[in-house]
Amino acid sequence: MNENALVRVERVCAELVTTGQPITFTAVAEHANIGRATLYRDKQLRAVVDEHRTRQTDARTLTGLATEVAHLRTVVEALAATVTKHEEQLRRLRRNPPARR
Repeated sequence: MNENALVRVERVCAELVTTGQPITFTAVAEHANIGRATLYRDKQLRAVVDEHRTRQTDARTLTGLATEVAHLRTVVEALAATVTKHEEQLRRLRRNPPARR
């Protein structure tokens, strides 16, 4: 995926939100000069469009807030697991330092 395409999709989604227009794959593809099929196939681009669409439709509802909290909880749990893993690696390295040459 082209980094430039990601930047364009982000920019177009932000512009559509600002102007109050609906965020659709067709509108994003048209404004970003990217094929609609590319938006659907590229996981990163699709995630950007889906995220903006979700925010636009669920921004002020209890369901939307609950979804966002659940998403944030998942992210925090993943970060906590990574920190725990790194702490364990550091403990092992401190107990058994690599041999010096």
